[in-house]
Amino acid sequence: MTNPARVLVVEDDDAIRASLVAAVESRGWTATSAPDGRDLEALLDTFRPDLVVLDWMLPGRSGIDLARVVTTHGDAGMILLTARDGVDDKLRGFGVGVDDYLAKPFVMAELVARMTAILRRRGRAPGVVEIGDLLVDLEAGAVVRGGTPVVLTGTELRLLGFLVGERGRTLSKTQILTQVWGYDNYDPNLVEVHVSSLRRKLEEHGPRVIQTVRGIGYVVRAA
Repeated sequence: MTNPARVLVVEDDDAIRASLVAAVESRGWTATSAPDGRDLEALLDTFRPDLVVLDWMLPGRSGIDLARVVTTHGDAGMILLTARDGVDDKLRGFGVGVDDYLAKPFVMAELVARMTAILRRRGRAPGVVEIGDLLVDLEAGAVVRGGTPVVLTGTELRLLGFLVGERGRTLSKTQILTQVWGYDNYDPNLVEVHVSSLRRKLEEHGPRVIQTVRGIGYVVRAA
């Protein structure tokens, strides 16, 4: 499995944006967000999203204009959130590379299902990863160790998903901060605290699988 899917949310309504980010992270995916398109090019270059969720009616550049920018920065999938659901409007979006539409107001479960479908078509919807006696199902948000379910927080699940997705590869704290938290300017101790908590929960049911590589970071190996 690759590292968790990355989803960029561009939405000017603070409450909707926060709900979207929470929904993305609850699936074990990595999320980052912006209230408008001013920094879109930089986000596309640094975050490299697999999927972009765009509001049509944004301050400054519209979602349609931003969709054109997305298509010039890789092959990320796109969902456009809009109250404009006329055929002509949809054709405009499809013409610039939008994969799907969802009219506002929407049901979050439907949006998540549509995001999952696009990511699955692109090979980026996570399945089940098995490492020794550890089973990680990011899509279902389930972790089982030695036959026993392990209850993790959303952050711990994203962290474990990234680590097992890159199993066998030593990851620096900066890499982990960027992929799990979406930003590398946090205190590296944040990684240590969450790795320690994650280890404690996993090691209640089996030997250590998250190894420390002194002076570098962490690596997941089968026990």
